[in-house]
Order: sequence, then structure tokens, then C-alpha cells
Amino acid sequence: MNIVAIILARGGSKGLPNKNILDFCGKPLIAWTIENCINGGASSVWVSSDSEKILEISKKYGANIIKRPNEISGDLASSESAWLHSIEFIESAKDTKIDWVVAPQVTSPLREHTDIQKGISLAIEGKYQSFFSASAVEDLFFWKKNNKGFFESVNYDWKNRKRRQSISKKYIENGSFYIFKPDTLKKSNNRFEQKIGKVDMDFWKMFEIDSLDDFRICKAIMQEFLINK
Repeated sequence: MNIVAIILARGGSKGLPNKNILDFCGKPLIAWTIENCINGGASSVWVSSDSEKILEISKKYGANIIKRPNEISGDLASSESAWLHSIEFIESAKDTKIDWVVAPQVTSPLREHTDIQKGISLAIEGKYQSFFSASAVEDLFFWKKNNKGFFESVNYDWKNRKRRQSISKKYIENGSFYIFKPDTLKKSNNRFEQKIGKVDMDFWKMFEIDSLDDFRICKAIMQEFLINK
């Protein structure tokens, strides 16, 4: 089965400049994701970027590279457009059909290759058509402001507050990675199809990097939970 990892990594970043290649615990940030996919069992790993520097570093860490066109590299460009371009490029260049795409997020470095392995194993089983990585939450209570300016509970009834142990488990789509079939994306321009599964990850793996504070938090977690494991 041809299971291809496609990593999207634009050069532009307003919140944290050059974040995809910043030194993160001794390696460029993108290197962690490339190595997760290689060690996690992907048939091949590809990085799509508009940045020559990112592509150069990605190649050094074992990824194949795809130069992304400028028209799908701007702030408003969707991930779907870049995935579709990459799928077309790979299938044409290798004269092969991709069975599954593993699509990890570079800015979610707190994953292990075993998380990717688990997702690939679930995909091969064939029960689901697409997957998202998820973190379970049991005692997070969400509120929103209503049209009168007051707050109301979203995921529980404040008038009938249950014990934490009695609340059904819920899952956060943590964005670390997705798994889907190319035909799903080609057909509907959507990463999900009807039969959606999840890949469970530890709660602390849900943190991602969008700012300098995020970078420092993720670095501390990486050192404590993974590097010093």
C-alpha cells in the first residue's frame, strides 16, 4: 500500500518569522515532523514549500521536495489546494497511485513516530475513510457570549452540572496530523469523508507553535516528555 506523507511548509510566517526552520531542541522545527513520518512507516515523505531554504533543509533530513507555486502559497491559500497540487505532482512524477495521504502539521512537533504508526495501522484496517489526530478532554467546560451579552454554557448544562467522572469523554481535533484518501480530496475538496475516525494522542501533544510563547512552551514540553524520556 502506497502511504505518502505530505508536509506543507510555507516560507512566510507573520506570527513567528521562519518558524518552520527555527532551531527547536537541536534541529530545525520541520526536521522533527519529517523524521516522525519516515520512522512512522510512510512509504515516502514529501515537503511542499515556496521557500528554497525550507526545501534545502527538508532534503537534508530525508524528504523529497515539491516547489509550491506562488498562487497557492499566500496567506489565503488553503491546505487543500497545496495537497491537491502535491498529489498530482507525486502521482505524475512517480507514475503511481497514492492510497493514503498522511498530512502532518510542522507547528505541532509534540508527536512521536508511534502516533503516525498508529494512524497508518488504522488506515490499513479499512474501517474509516479519513482520520484526525485527537486529544481526549474530560473536564473542560466551554462558554460563549449570547446575543444579550451574557454567557451560556456550550458543552454542558450549567443548571445540571454533573460530577467530572459522570461527564462523557469528548475529543479535540488537535491538528497534529490528518490521514485521508486522495480521491476524497479530489472529489469534494475536503480532507474528510463520511466515515471519520480518530487517532488518539496524549493531551500534552496538542500544543502547537504560532508565537514565541508557544515556541517556549512546546520546547519545555519536548524536553521534559520526549527528549528526557
